Amino acid sequence: MSKTVYLNISQITEVHHKEVQLKDVADVYCDDSAIMNKCNALRIKTIHSDKNKRYIENALDVIKKLIEMDSTLQINNVGEVDYIIDYHKAKKPNWVWQWIKTIFVCIICFCGAAFAIMTFNNDVNVTDVFKEIYRIIMKQESSGFTILEVSYSIGLALGIVGFFNHFAKLKINTDPTPLEVEMRLYEDNVSKTLIQNEGRKESDIDVS
Repeated sequence: MSKTVYLNISQITEVHHKEVQLKDVADVYCDDSAIMNKCNALRIKTIHSDKNKRYIENALDVIKKLIEMDSTLQINNVGEVDYIIDYHKAKKPNWVWQWIKTIFVCIICFCGAAFAIMTFNNDVNVTDVFKEIYRIIMKQESSGFTILEVSYSIGLALGIVGFFNHFAKLKINTDPTPLEVEMRLYEDNVSKTLIQNEGRKESDIDVS
């Protein structure tokens, strides 16, 4: 009697060991828990190189290995057809270096954002606009530091927090932040490009 095994293979998976098992790259489900455990433990790839590298793999190879293990299995893949194993050598985290990189990125982002805001304000001449509005409403000259400048600064900070939907560990709602969306799009595009490039090289039509 055949048993149906469902595979949900992830598009890209980072691993730190050379013996890659099916459970490392896919979620496996079967009514028979013994078969499911056996499938999870199946070795699908052995990495021989010590270099950090991405390997492009195909779900058909996984299905073949499962059939070789047990010819009575009926495999149903509901995940990716082509997937990536991203191998990185196991190493202890260097928290000092991680903090240095984080602080450096924060400084770059802060300075870049500040420069962009100042450039925009100079382009549209916000200072003169505020002075003119203050003179018209208050009937006196602006000192350059009035309720308009204070409100604008506070509103700008609140607007940034609201747009990015994130402040420290707090989130305004459950939606992903714009940065998270862009990072996921970038990761998806990188994965798709790697897979497409691998297919082109195998077909001898690579553009590079």
